[in-house]
Amino acid sequence: MSDSDVASAVEPGLSLLRGADEPFSCVSAELQLVEENLIRAIRSRERDLTNISAHLVHSGGKRIRPMVTLLAYFAFGGKRIQDIVDIATAIELIHTATLLHDDIIDGAETRRGKESAYKKFGLKSTLVAGDFLFIKAFEFAGKFDETVVQWTADACTLLTEGEILQGLFNRNRAVTLEDYLEIVKRKTASLFHTGARVGAYLAGANSALVEETERYGLNMGIAFQMVDDVLDVVGHPDLLGKPTGMDLRDGNPALPIILAVINGDLAVSEAFNCSTPNEQQIGAALAAIKAGASIREARRLSKRYAEAALVSVTKLPASKYRNGLKSLVQLIVDRDF
Repeated sequence: MSDSDVASAVEPGLSLLRGADEPFSCVSAELQLVEENLIRAIRSRERDLTNISAHLVHSGGKRIRPMVTLLAYFAFGGKRIQDIVDIATAIELIHTATLLHDDIIDGAETRRGKESAYKKFGLKSTLVAGDFLFIKAFEFAGKFDETVVQWTADACTLLTEGEILQGLFNRNRAVTLEDYLEIVKRKTASLFHTGARVGAYLAGANSALVEETERYGLNMGIAFQMVDDVLDVVGHPDLLGKPTGMDLRDGNPALPIILAVINGDLAVSEAFNCSTPNEQQIGAALAAIKAGASIREARRLSKRYAEAALVSVTKLPASKYRNGLKSLVQLIVDRDF
């Protein structure tokens, strides 16, 4: 795979890093190897499995999770490049599998600016393709010691628990901020903190630093989801790759929605609690969220978790990779589409 091929595969999803691409440049060669691993991993004798997997793998994902894994590894002087590339590949395959399953659960028509795999290939084939990618992930992760395998399996468990927990609070006005944080810790942040933890562990960091690096990944992952939730309200659809207001349409307990409901906004409560809100209700709810304090509160919360991640970074050995981890947090939180 040439450098230009990698750029076309990776760079579109890294648009948030343009102008400050330090995190990418630190591990660009290794991300290229991850990309090559992904291409090999999705090959199957059954063409549909390859096509469905490729539909998402080649759609310009940000590769932030493998980037965190790689940066954490090299921050502690890791030298076994193929090992960390393989575990970073496993992390991305798990993430990709969950996206396929998420689109089925949500009935999503688009993903990353184009037709979703669920819409294009149908429920049954997309479901099986997600299972296929989970299995492929453990082809890479399964070669490591029991600790790494267990941590990777734990991340998958957290993902499934987070999905169920999110479903329990779908269109449920009783959802609290504490409930939201528990969902995000399990569903979004699990792969961030697992990748960071495994990277530090495989590089030989002591247990205290492994825990600190894991804490970085956890808080960064929470901040990442909070910003995503804000962008679902105020982002630009062309840059998001989907219409705004999808959380309201799907009934997902996203941060600005929860804050607006807690603040007693009737338009938001009505749209969130409705099984099939119409576009007038969605529009009124989005306008109410933008006019109220929810976006400001959500951004403040995201910065609080980002700052916690940055505190953890300061405890890592000084290096360009530590700087990359720091810059990545800044770039994620400062997204403003």
